[in-house]
Amino acid sequence: MVSQTATPLHLLLGPIKDALRNDFVGKSLDGIRTPALVIDRSLFAKNCASMHQRAEEWGATFRAHLKTHKTTEGSRLQLVSDQGRSHAVVVSTLLEAWSVVSSGLVKDGIVKDILYGLPVGVDRIADLSRLWQEIEPQGGIVRLLIDHPEQVRHLEEFEKQNDRPRKWSVFIKVHSGQNRAGVHPESQDFRTLVYRLLASPVISIHGFYGHAGNSYGSTSLPEASSFLSDEVQTVNKAAEIALQEISKQNFGTVHRSNPFILSVGATPTALAAGAEARQLLSQTLHGSLELHAVGNYPMLDLQQQHTTLISNAQISQRVRATVISYYPGRGAGGRDEALIDAGAIAFSKDTGPSGDFGEVVGQPWRLVRLSQEHGILVEMEPSADRTEKLEIGTVLDIIGQHACLTAAVCRFNAYPWYYIVDENVGGGREIVDIWVPWKGW
Repeated sequence: MVSQTATPLHLLLGPIKDALRNDFVGKSLDGIRTPALVIDRSLFAKNCASMHQRAEEWGATFRAHLKTHKTTEGSRLQLVSDQGRSHAVVVSTLLEAWSVVSSGLVKDGIVKDILYGLPVGVDRIADLSRLWQEIEPQGGIVRLLIDHPEQVRHLEEFEKQNDRPRKWSVFIKVHSGQNRAGVHPESQDFRTLVYRLLASPVISIHGFYGHAGNSYGSTSLPEASSFLSDEVQTVNKAAEIALQEISKQNFGTVHRSNPFILSVGATPTALAAGAEARQLLSQTLHGSLELHAVGNYPMLDLQQQHTTLISNAQISQRVRATVISYYPGRGAGGRDEALIDAGAIAFSKDTGPSGDFGEVVGQPWRLVRLSQEHGILVEMEPSADRTEKLEIGTVLDIIGQHACLTAAVCRFNAYPWYYIVDENVGGGREIVDIWVPWKGW
């Protein structure tokens, strides 16, 4: 298999970024072609700093997930802020992992710990081994997620081919109640997996990794805090059972110079972490806490706003779109509708609790229907005097439901870069940078 070192992409990104920056930096947003994804760098950085502060107050180390923006610049802000610093990341694709290396984040000492965020596939092992070999001279390490004994077998078979077999550092992915990845800690399957890992000559258990995806339904801080508590209890129980297995199976040669890492966090539960949440941790911990915030938190969106854990003012991303047609009275109850040049390719088709796809910033309009290349806005209340009418040619900022998929679809359409503004520069209307995201699997 050919390694996805991303070297050709890395060589191309420099000239592309330079050309784009020459074209756009210092100019007004008003002149850009729509649809376009805009990120406020200042708000992005504040969200990153806030997460560092939450982790510190909660008494945890921090691991940043890079999957949403997938950029060098955004990664630096996630890892180094005025409230803290971390060297640990999660990536969701091999291309992300190699781009972390090729963009200089490891060489600069910013990233030292890369977790591949899916249970390891057979066809990924060789590439991840090469990745580890690449970053090891800089003191870097690649960690894996494991949730099935067959994954262990494939790792062992791979290492048998090597003159100097490696010992992989792994998290056991713990089932957190949403039937995604992971194994229930109190199941026999979990005990079997722990035994298999402890007996393996090529595995070292680093810790236990949970993700409460069901916490995205939270609508209050107490509710999100409850999910966070459940996450901790789940991984802590896993660590307790693993320690029991070590003792019961007489793994006397197993020596842990460091405690297990108990890694938890989804965006809502990470937002609930802090000093107050720490006081609720009454149970004895069988390891050290690590907070991993899924990549949404620097950008945020309407779904996160619905949890009530953030305000609209914290959302750092939006899609700019242009009104291209108008339909008076066509909507339900006589509401006006407007056609914009941004559709599913600009937003994705994820909806949220409101049932629609986005809301217009500063205007009483919502994005209610999407086709591939265009969307339909409807006014929230019928306007008798039509004072809220949108003129054809009006450019609007729209916050979508799910920033992760909005960024993902934008990466692969005709506008594969982000326009960066800063609320402290030109009132947030001037382009201060261009970020080109990493593309591919």
